[in-house]
Amino acid sequence: MNLPQPQYLRKVSHASHFFYNCMDQADDMNDTNIGTKRHRVVSGARTTGPLHLGNYHGALKNWVNLQSKYQCFFFAADWHALTTEYERPEYIQQYTHEMVLDWLGVGLDPKQCTVFIQSHVPEHAELQVLLAMVTPLSWLERVPTYKELRSKLKEKHLATYGFLGYPVLQSADILIYKPAFVPVGEDQVSHIELTREIARHFNFLYEARSKGPVFPEPQSLLTTASKMPGLDGQKMSKSYHNTIGLREDPKSVEHKIKTMPTDPARVRRVDPGEPEKCPVWRFHQVYSTKEVQDWVQVGCRSAGIGCLQCKQPVIESVLEEQAVIIKRAEPYQKDPSLTHDILREGALVAREEARKTLGEVKEIMGLAKV
Repeated sequence: MNLPQPQYLRKVSHASHFFYNCMDQADDMNDTNIGTKRHRVVSGARTTGPLHLGNYHGALKNWVNLQSKYQCFFFAADWHALTTEYERPEYIQQYTHEMVLDWLGVGLDPKQCTVFIQSHVPEHAELQVLLAMVTPLSWLERVPTYKELRSKLKEKHLATYGFLGYPVLQSADILIYKPAFVPVGEDQVSHIELTREIARHFNFLYEARSKGPVFPEPQSLLTTASKMPGLDGQKMSKSYHNTIGLREDPKSVEHKIKTMPTDPARVRRVDPGEPEKCPVWRFHQVYSTKEVQDWVQVGCRSAGIGCLQCKQPVIESVLEEQAVIIKRAEPYQKDPSLTHDILREGALVAREEARKTLGEVKEIMGLAKV
């Protein structure tokens, strides 16, 4: 059978165009009060390490905003963590619970959204098996990030079935809840488009056995790219060792910011500098008021302020933001049973929804009922 090339393999410009069309649709829904709790949103994050300010400004702030507008399902993707960390699983459980603490700390509210752990809803894995039966191998081999990650993570043995098939698991994670939207960054557009292709392919194959499309095709909901830089000016990433943890010790945070590199032209205190060439300036763009930014621009270029003076408002703003997160997470950290209860209840809600979809799929695919 000759299968069409999936849309996720087409040019980035097409993906971006598709992306913004979807955002326009989402805006239209909000404008007409349709995009409220009647529409469902699904998203997850791999449990591969402590979360940092880049995660907060790039995704979590958006999740907190979405939970009041949509019916949201947010899950800790521990199975996805195993695709690259299967040789060191001793950290995954710890990272999973720490990440959920971070989520609660930034303001995810279990009364407004469903929070759960991926492996606590085994229906995800069963749907992955069923979707794998109909997903062409060539689609997976040509996923843009497959070869890219294998080349970047050469120290890991990623020639595994699990790593090759992770896009199918990701599609199962999404489709099992039949969401309207999936909030993603621009680098994840291709994954959502593959999910749409798998849904479309499944619906076509079983059109005669179903009363209508089994899977609605979820739309990508573009998350504004994070402007949060790393300590060295690059993107904040655990891979670059340039992060500030969401609940990191204040003394550690202060030390990291004080020792950040600055404009290399400012060798001495009296040397003028250029903020645009300094990583600290990018922190000011995220955290400082216009008045403080103006003070930095004038003071740096005239050598009227020193680098440590320039960093002080950033230190104060970051610590102030973190203090709120730490305080909100504190009750859950002191009493782990609170978090366990949230995750247990979240899994029950998620399984109830997942079972409905899985039962429908199994019947259509000819699997016998018990």
